[in-house]
Amino acid sequence: MTQRPYHRLWLLSQARTLFDFFGANARNPAGGFYTLDDNGNPLANQQQQLFDTCRMVHCFAAGHQLGHPGAMHMVDHGMSFLIEHHYDTTNGGFFWEVDQNGPTNAAKRAYGHAFVLLAAASAHEIRHPKAKQLCALAMHAIDTHFWDENAGALREEFNADWTGLKDYRGQNANMHTVEALMAAYEAFGDARYLSMAQRIADLIINRHARAANWVVIEHFNADWTPDLTYSGDPMFGPAGTTPGHALEWSRLLVQLWHLGDQSHAWMPTAAANLFHMACQTGWDQTNGGFYYTLDFKNQPDQRVRIWWPACEGVAAAAALQTAFEDTKAQHWYAEIWAVISRDFIDPNGGWWPVPQNAVEMDEHPFQGKPDLYHSVQACLLPLLPPSSGLLKGLLKVLL
Repeated sequence: MTQRPYHRLWLLSQARTLFDFFGANARNPAGGFYTLDDNGNPLANQQQQLFDTCRMVHCFAAGHQLGHPGAMHMVDHGMSFLIEHHYDTTNGGFFWEVDQNGPTNAAKRAYGHAFVLLAAASAHEIRHPKAKQLCALAMHAIDTHFWDENAGALREEFNADWTGLKDYRGQNANMHTVEALMAAYEAFGDARYLSMAQRIADLIINRHARAANWVVIEHFNADWTPDLTYSGDPMFGPAGTTPGHALEWSRLLVQLWHLGDQSHAWMPTAAANLFHMACQTGWDQTNGGFYYTLDFKNQPDQRVRIWWPACEGVAAAAALQTAFEDTKAQHWYAEIWAVISRDFIDPNGGWWPVPQNAVEMDEHPFQGKPDLYHSVQACLLPLLPPSSGLLKGLLKVLL
């Protein structure tokens, strides 16, 4: 399906619609980007979270490569805001949340710094003049504070002055760091980035997910033993397991295997097992789509179906069928896109975070159309070789 000309044109059309939707009103003239309401208008009284700024830079760097008008202006705008507002000139590192007057949450979080590195790598692919500076600032914080050499993974969170290290360790921040490190390796050519990514993957997947029958353990203690009792924010740090992250890891492992000259034999097996286990246990057989979380008996916990696990599912399915001719993944690719097109794509622009007829969850934390990153990557990654990330893949295939 990914090679059919009609489908490829349809994917590009969906990506163009997303860039049009977010490009029209997301730019805040005072700095940073707005979250958009259902109709694409800015929501009021917003703070800018670090990962949101970075994701907009990353996505519009891809838009610039595709030739989307005005995309470079969006990248410029985001890069300036990262360096001039998110960056802590006193202590180094990047504030988690800011507005035009300064930090509103000054925490230093690994998750946010992973996306700073991703933004820097993506900006470098389009020759942005501030990309190397941003990469150096991100890596200084990662090397000096977040990276735990003994564990081969990142610590989670500090106060603004780098005190108060939390005992909690999380796989989500480390997973996105793998994504960012691979992009940085492709952009800058430093082999250390690839080695760091491989070490994280070995800890989180080859050690812990393998031991859990290919279920991704989300939460850990400071010594990297699993914390199966953890229950944080129900949407952004939930109890149990998250099938969407297994799907995300599946795609990342295919890319990591290729970047490492296919020398890590465990990665293809892990990628396939993670994907198929997530589809087996996480798919809503009645309504379609993926449950947000499962308990440790692989039963639905939070039954709400949100958009981003489906996005990760189609990207992983495309990678598996292209790299390994996985026919079951090919079936899932078509099945997941059918649900996305029915339940999440708004023909008037943007994607809904939950189906408009959803009955599983009366309230959810998402306002308006909160995301470009997951949805546009779901449209573009299936067009690209699974051996590359988004920006490098676009250079290879579409230009």
